[in-house]
Amino acid sequence: MTSTSPAPQAAKGPQPDHLGHVIFITAAAAMGGFLFGYDSSVINGATVAIQHRFDVNADMLGWIIATALLGCAVGAALAGRIADHIGRIRCMQIAAVLFAASAIGSALPFAAWDLTLWRLIGGVGIGMASVIGPAYIAEVAPPAYRGRLASFQQAAIVIGIAVSQLVNYGILTLADGDQRGQLAGLEAWQWMLGVMVVPAVLYGLLSFAIPESPRYLISVGRVADAKKVLTEVEGTGIDAHARAAEIEDAMRREHKPSFKDLLGKVGFLPIVWIGIGLSVFQQLVGINVIFYYSNQLWQSIGHDPTSSFLYSFETSIVNIIGTVIAMIFVDRIGRKPLALIGSAGMAIALFTMAWAFSYRTGSGGNVSLPDAQGLIALIAANGFVLFFALSWGVVVWVLLGEIFPGRIRAAALGVAASAQWLANFAITKTFPSMSEWSLTGSYIIYGAFAALSIPFVLKFVRETKGKTLEEMG
Repeated sequence: MTSTSPAPQAAKGPQPDHLGHVIFITAAAAMGGFLFGYDSSVINGATVAIQHRFDVNADMLGWIIATALLGCAVGAALAGRIADHIGRIRCMQIAAVLFAASAIGSALPFAAWDLTLWRLIGGVGIGMASVIGPAYIAEVAPPAYRGRLASFQQAAIVIGIAVSQLVNYGILTLADGDQRGQLAGLEAWQWMLGVMVVPAVLYGLLSFAIPESPRYLISVGRVADAKKVLTEVEGTGIDAHARAAEIEDAMRREHKPSFKDLLGKVGFLPIVWIGIGLSVFQQLVGINVIFYYSNQLWQSIGHDPTSSFLYSFETSIVNIIGTVIAMIFVDRIGRKPLALIGSAGMAIALFTMAWAFSYRTGSGGNVSLPDAQGLIALIAANGFVLFFALSWGVVVWVLLGEIFPGRIRAAALGVAASAQWLANFAITKTFPSMSEWSLTGSYIIYGAFAALSIPFVLKFVRETKGKTLEEMG
């Protein structure tokens, strides 16, 4: 592959002898993304039932759904230090245990408060996985393939979303279309949340089948093991001794990152602010409103529950298509062009949705859109998801694994990921109340953030395509 970056040799690199093995390692690490995607969408199928079961208002429903994201922020902030102390793999295993416990507890809640607590615990696990996945993949992936392999994180997220929609639809069908229908002693929504234990256990098991990061192995003196892993993932044609020496030399000039290392003249270092900006813009466009509340959204404009689930599943398929497009082009045209294309497309789609929802009529349980505006809203929603998926959905995860200097990478990635979860929390928590205020106003606000992301990318984000992590440090 030819690169236009200053480091074309690094971009080409030797093709791994066991590329299939590299893909397996990457996919296993990206299972943390699958868990996030699954959780974000599976709760979508339970929101209406939870609101009725526990008789909570829109504000409390927002807390139940969004509290997991506060846990994600905590997990993301802790993950870097944990991974530096006990390794990337052990950190993944802790995350899997937390998420499995959350799945079981969320399926068997006594009241709204303990459902909220279990979602908080699961969020900590997802937050840890959200940091470790991109960091681990960036550290084991050959430079020539790193962009595409790093995009596995977002691919796993969108596959998790699609799978959860299928599971939800299957459970809803068994319950005759009733989210509170009884199935083997539990309500349908409880089964939806409980099934999450399956991918959590799979994530934990896969973590035992992949090697530790070469950088971590070198940091604890296991240089021979690091060389073995480097040969496995970069091919027998590389000089493993030279690569290990390169990493060791880079690490020798580093020190264990701490929060203090991230500080600059205006709070954080400029590169940390850029990472935070990327994370925050990714969420402030409102993408997770689609995945957390789409069933409720479509029902709010007159569609029945079964149709709403089908619309949500259709959206998840569009999400997968967009992610595949991004995986194909992220190493060909670069991270920055994809982000700009996506920002423009999302802004247009969001403003179109705002216009369509301005035609909503009725109140309470008797609301609808005119046929033309309803169709346009559906097309625009899918367009929004498509442009997000082919750009910011993948690009942000790739960039967060690449842009930070090695000496602060883990700590800076943790801060950026925490900012992402907090922004996600803000959007998720406020949407139920905002939608009662004005759907049109909500989507105008999200569209404005999409438009503002364009000058941010143009001014502050630099292209990282084809460069080794050491070059960018």
